Amino acid sequence: MTTTGPVHPSPDFGPAVARWERYTEWPLLGVALLFFGAYALEIVDRTDPRITSFAEIVLRATWAIFAVDYLVRLSLAQHRTRWFTRHLLDLMIVVLPMFRPLRLMRFVTVIALVQRSTGTMLRGRVIAYTVGSASLTVLVAALAVLDAEEGQGTIDTFGQSLWWAFSTMTTVGYGDYAPVTGRGRIIATVLMIGGITIIGAVTGTLSSWIVERVAEKNERAERVTAKQVRALHKEIIGLRADLAEVLAERHRQD
Repeated sequence: MTTTGPVHPSPDFGPAVARWERYTEWPLLGVALLFFGAYALEIVDRTDPRITSFAEIVLRATWAIFAVDYLVRLSLAQHRTRWFTRHLLDLMIVVLPMFRPLRLMRFVTVIALVQRSTGTMLRGRVIAYTVGSASLTVLVAALAVLDAEEGQGTIDTFGQSLWWAFSTMTTVGYGDYAPVTGRGRIIATVLMIGGITIIGAVTGTLSSWIVERVAEKNERAERVTAKQVRALHKEIIGLRADLAEVLAERHRQD
């Protein structure tokens, strides 16, 4: 499960892998969203043990689906050793989240699963991809920090964690809420780095859009100017022809 950006099919590892990734794109998006929903439910509503148990079952079931997807892609890939070495992060994301001492990896897993599933669909739609990534990161970070901090610091509700995640992502950092646990601070560090990266991407995208709009406006103005110059040139040619006729007529009269 790739986490570094929009996902492209894998022609380097054979047509079978590329075909599998195309066919599983939409189903895996649904599974990723189901994983995300169960992850959120498990954290936000802890009052009913039945809900917690149900969410855990869904998490394990969806994890199993992505584990199967990983194994299928590995089995279909040509040059399996090279495929394996290039997808070590995929293996880590599949293996680590199900171990209780490593619950923090679910924070990475949720982002990775949804990003892998939506990356191809949003390829080329930079603004949509950036806004979607920012929103997903804020939401998942809010859930993860609530999971780490609830009952141990100032962040005890989802509203507080969402406010903290948004202010941290935008580098405002009011300081009214702050993580005190080790896991919470790791999440905060990741969110700060992600915030700087995403804000840079948004700034770059906006700058590129402005430059493109100005270039298009200048191009339209140049086309209009060129059209006007051609029209004036034709008028001048016509005036010269008329003047030549007048001079020729006078010359004949003289």
